[in-house]
Amino acid sequence: MPVSKRGRDGRSGAPDASHAPGAAHAVVAGSAGDESLCPYRLVLEHVTSRWGVLVLIALLDRPYRFSELRREVGRRGREVSEKMLAQTLQTLQRDGLVHRDAKPVIPPRVDYSLTGLGREAAEQVRALARWTERRMTDVERARQAYDEARALASRAS
Repeated sequence: MPVSKRGRDGRSGAPDASHAPGAAHAVVAGSAGDESLCPYRLVLEHVTSRWGVLVLIALLDRPYRFSELRREVGRRGREVSEKMLAQTLQTLQRDGLVHRDAKPVIPPRVDYSLTGLGREAAEQVRALARWTERRMTDVERARQAYDEARALASRAS
């Protein structure tokens, strides 16, 4: 499992990694020092990351195999790499939101589904996504008004 390197402020040591869309930060079990900084924020980052949101919403519909889930997430947003999807699933699994069911068959079959906790989180995330869709024109109007006011203020200076 990848290890998240975090500084004193809890942010990733990589430039802008904590603000990168879809930055899923996994922490190795036993490195509780990282999580003690702000465990709530860490879970919130996992749930609201670019890929976390799309994975949770997709899994609300039904369980998926890895490749199916990758295609579904790609349909809802940008294409996700296998590595990023694997990291996101691993992080969500560790947080107790996703269940990984590996069946001992040939070829191997692994299904991913939501746990009860994951379903609850996914419904909240989906509600926020729907609100964003409904209110996007208001956000765009606010952005335009803000940009126009900034332009006027900068010309006046």
